[in-house]
Amino acid sequence: MSKHHASSDQYPQSVPEGQIPLEGHSSDTRWTALLSGSNGVRSLALAGGVVLHAINVYIATTILPSVVRDIGGIDYYAWNTTLFVAASILGSALSARLLIGAGPRNAYIIATLVFAIGALICAFAPSMSILLAGRLIQGLGGGFLFALSYAMIRLVFSEALWPRAMALVSGMWGVATLVGPAVGGVFAELGVWRAAFWSLIPVAALFALLAALVLPKRIAERAQSSPLPLAQLVFLTSAVLAVSAGSVSPIFLWNIAGLAAAAILTALLIITESHARHRLLPASAFKITSALGTLYATMSLLAVAVTSGEIFVPLFLQVLHHQSPLAAGYLAALMAAGWTLGSIASSGASGKGISRAILTGPILGSAGMAALAVLIRIESAGSWLTITPICLALGAIGLGIGLAWPHLLTRIFQVAPAGEQDLAAASITTVQLFATALGAALAGMVANIAGLTDPGGITGMASAAGWLFGIFALAPALAIFTALRVARLRSKTAPE
Repeated sequence: MSKHHASSDQYPQSVPEGQIPLEGHSSDTRWTALLSGSNGVRSLALAGGVVLHAINVYIATTILPSVVRDIGGIDYYAWNTTLFVAASILGSALSARLLIGAGPRNAYIIATLVFAIGALICAFAPSMSILLAGRLIQGLGGGFLFALSYAMIRLVFSEALWPRAMALVSGMWGVATLVGPAVGGVFAELGVWRAAFWSLIPVAALFALLAALVLPKRIAERAQSSPLPLAQLVFLTSAVLAVSAGSVSPIFLWNIAGLAAAAILTALLIITESHARHRLLPASAFKITSALGTLYATMSLLAVAVTSGEIFVPLFLQVLHHQSPLAAGYLAALMAAGWTLGSIASSGASGKGISRAILTGPILGSAGMAALAVLIRIESAGSWLTITPICLALGAIGLGIGLAWPHLLTRIFQVAPAGEQDLAAASITTVQLFATALGAALAGMVANIAGLTDPGGITGMASAAGWLFGIFALAPALAIFTALRVARLRSKTAPE
């Protein structure tokens, strides 16, 4: 394969100082172009950050039922995800400044160190409050890693490889579905859930070493660091926390107050962002009629659907269908496995195939969520006759979202206003994490209102499962309409 240097016009601020030049012709979209030579080394480095972040997610969701049995705090069950993801939003927003200030190599090392400190706190946590503090720090480090992995795709690969690179990085969640539930499930069944957090620390050390060996020390042209959009970040994270705070109260009025506060804070976010000199998202991001606004809306609705399942499915499977922690962890990870399969399968699509992939995603997601609302709430002995339809529904949700995801993300790069490509790259993780955190908070509220803690037990768990998936099936159903608009907008700007 021939090698060439990208011109500065083609890749402004893209070739890292001292780094091997970009490989492959700009039109080469094959997997071999991404995974061979120096591109293969870069791919390994970028995928590593997402692996660490994603494995932690599945370890945590798998061991949480064991955690609450040991140290209590079921009222704050969803907070483990909410705080983790809210902190990840901050990490994502700060990642560009970290990248500019420290360079790719040191940025990855710092991110893994922060993540490891959070894991250490979780491993020692004597109570739910301390565990949540550790999850907060873990989330900050995870947000750094997650955003750095995506943001550097535009910098180190040609545009023709973006969909493949997006699919590869997103596909690391598939690796996590194999490793995360196994680690969490084994330690939970042995009664040593703390060791699951301990196991993350050497993994973080390995990825820090990998970053030191293969990532460039600095970027060729250092961009100027712009002021942090602090007000917008405060409003964004406060909106999520408002819903979470309202969700733990048994009084319905306080639940509504949490939602109302979140709505007000979101409105303040939009107003502040529209008048801010230094923005959190690219221009027109909050206009649903714009291309970016439609893309962000579709992403958010799909991410919300996945979040509700990932948090509570292990708990429902253990209590209602008498699955072991290990089995429940793996079954819940079927969504991520489907996401990985869908991303890889659709990454090479072109023309009308892209539009079909974007439209298929929310249709499969909505059907899968509706099926779970019916199937998972019915208590069973856990036979395969009962579990298989649940598995198919979980896989369908992930498969649908995976089919659409790489093309939604690539389209964001393509329609971003001139001069805002870097902001658009960072916005991908900001929007995804905000939707995930808000989805987790809302899932906790719906589950608690529906009976998770009162009356609790089998009756309360069954009620919570039915209401949770029934209500959250509306998210991908709404995404069908936004996906239709994405497809129409694309057909006007891209040759079929």
